[in-house]
This record gives sequence, structure tokens and C-alpha cells, in this order.
Amino acid sequence: MSSIRERNKELILRAASEEFADKGFAASKTSDIAAKAGVPKPNVYYYFKSKENLYREVLESIIEPIMQASTPFNREGAPAEVLSGYIRSKIRISRDLPFASKVFASEIMHGAPHLTPGQVAQLNDQARHNIECIQAWIDDGLIAPLDPHHLMFSIWAATQTYADFDWQISTVTGKPKLDDADYEAAAQTIIRMVLKGCEPDR
Repeated sequence: MSSIRERNKELILRAASEEFADKGFAASKTSDIAAKAGVPKPNVYYYFKSKENLYREVLESIIEPIMQASTPFNREGAPAEVLSGYIRSKIRISRDLPFASKVFASEIMHGAPHLTPGQVAQLNDQARHNIECIQAWIDDGLIAPLDPHHLMFSIWAATQTYADFDWQISTVTGKPKLDDADYEAAAQTIIRMVLKGCEPDR
């Protein structure tokens, strides 16, 4: 029974991610989510109680991997290894969770009205920790004296674009869907640009 429950919840979460990403929270209907998931509409309320709870679950499903992506950040770490690992993790999120990534980006652009104060604090604490690590590397002369905030913003933008602007990327590349080789090329390109830009001044 638990496996059926988990399977149904996963189907509903996946369908909800697509609906919320496509239509936004207000315009999305639980009936459409249920139809896309292939389950009766009452199942949505049985598992998630309300549309808002379901939306919050979609946000939670992306916040966890976002937090995990920062695991390599530590002051003693090698900047090239840490930044490369972080970029690869962020690209994987855009590849594996594109709809939830879009929902999260839209939530942030609208002032994070559905994030809890705890989630906002968690995300901000993570960002501050990463930025402090970068500043420590700058102070130690390990990377160029860049503004650490804007370095982080640039990485976010470069990696998030593969989820938010997938239609444009597909149109420009002439591919209906990017494959693993495309995401690997994206990761390598961003890593090269970031590491080259971070090389200490000689």
C-alpha cells in the first residue's frame, strides 16, 4: 500500500510541477493536475489537502536539491573543484527538475509569497555561506578579486536558464529536447568561463 501511495504522490507532484510551471498557481486547476497525473481528483486532496499545500510541496521538492548543491562549499576546499561541482549540480537540477525549477523561479520573481520564513532563511543562509567562502578565497589570493555576490548571481543565471528558457534553447539549437551531451557541454562551458574569470591576477 505504501508503494502505491508514494507512486501516486509522485505522479501528482510531477503533474503539478508541469501545471504550475505552465499556468502559475492561480490559474492551475486541481482537476487538470489529477487528469495529467492519471488519478481521480479526490486523490489530490487526499494526499495534499489543498492546492496551496500541493504547490508548497512542489517548492519543497526543488529546495532540497538546491540546498544539496551547495554541499561542496567550504573555505578549505579548492575553488576550482567547489565551483565546478556546484555548477554541475545546478545544471543537473535544471535537467532533472525543469518544471519545479520554473515554479521556484516564478515564486522568487513574485517575492516568494508561498515560501515559509524558515525556507527563506534557509536559502539566504546558504547563499551567505557560499558567498563567505568565495570572499575567503579572494582574501587568500586563490581567485581574482571579483564581487562574490555577482559571481553567485551569474552562476545562478547561467545554470537556471536551461530550465527557464528551454523553449528558446530548443528553438535556437533546432532540437526538440536537449540530451545528456548538451547538458554536459553546457556544464563544461559555464565551468570554463567561471574558472577562467576567477583566475588570480598575475
